[in-house]
Amino acid sequence: MTMFISGIVRQTKRLIIVVIGSTVLLIGLAMVVLPGPAFIVIPIGLGILASEFVWARSLLKKVRTKFQKIKKEVV
Repeated sequence: MTMFISGIVRQTKRLIIVVIGSTVLLIGLAMVVLPGPAFIVIPIGLGILASEFVWARSLLKKVRTKFQKIKKEVV
């Protein structure tokens, strides 16, 4: 019984992370064409999703690398 409840809690946590992370990521993507700090919001959404998904972790790593390259060029 406790294993069943544990599974439900884990799945609920994962669902909450997916909903919040996806929402933040979509808001960030909308900010690419709308006014707002998309370059801050998109990595936050990816960071939330990266806590549960490997693909998001990989994408976040690519975004960080790209940001570092841009930062070096600007400075």
